[in-house]
Amino acid sequence: MKRDSIYYQIFKRFPGLLFELVDEPPEQAPNYRFESVEVKETAFRIDGVFLPPEGVTPRIIFFAEVQFQKNEALYHRLFTESMMYLNRNQGEYDDWYCVVIFPSRSLEPSDKTTHRIFLNSDQVQRIYLDDLGTPNQQPIGINLMQLTIASDKVMAEQAKQLIERVQLEETGILPKNELIDIITTIAVYKLSSLSREEVEAMLGLTLEETRVYKEAKAEGRQEQKTEMLRAVVPLLIEKGMTVEQIAQQLNVDVEAVQSAAQQSASSHHE
Repeated sequence: MKRDSIYYQIFKRFPGLLFELVDEPPEQAPNYRFESVEVKETAFRIDGVFLPPEGVTPRIIFFAEVQFQKNEALYHRLFTESMMYLNRNQGEYDDWYCVVIFPSRSLEPSDKTTHRIFLNSDQVQRIYLDDLGTPNQQPIGINLMQLTIASDKVMAEQAKQLIERVQLEETGILPKNELIDIITTIAVYKLSSLSREEVEAMLGLTLEETRVYKEAKAEGRQEQKTEMLRAVVPLLIEKGMTVEQIAQQLNVDVEAVQSAAQQSASSHHE
């Protein structure tokens, strides 16, 4: 699971959604936290780990993998990393499970023999999103995950219907505004070729009110600020001002001024 994937955002904000796919979720499922963890003394980092809340018994850890590309080595890596993490954290957990999410069966590794001891056990669940049924007949959480595999032709309509469901139905512990934010994020992510106005018309809402738009706007402002520093800092340095004086004058961090100076110097040497 890539850190910048849409599923990383979904599970980070709504860790409880994973357990809508699990046959027998733990009693404390809503209180799990989603993290990226390191396997010490190795080069492994596991991006999809659901850690149980403090003080619960039994302490059950869930490893999650979302695979949207064909990768024959997936199971080799997933089970190796999971076992190494458990080995490095002996005594901290009472049980473990793996949940592997595929858009369709066609993307699952063809070798299901090598790791059959895991794949044929109740500790590993494989989820195929296109097997879960008609989107608008599923729970909102599952419908949200199905949205990530919708084709461009139906994506906007499914997103609009899901937003309407969120507005009208009871969503339990999932905040309505947070759900609408992530639905919008998925839509913008998948409809990137369309203008903001076109996406707004399709979804029936104003993107300026959503997190994805505010974050994009903030990123744009940061880029403008960076470009300004790259242009101004060298000129002020030539006038004899120190990095600290420039930072104070422009009301920015010293590190930002140093970075702009270094980038300017590098571009001149190229």
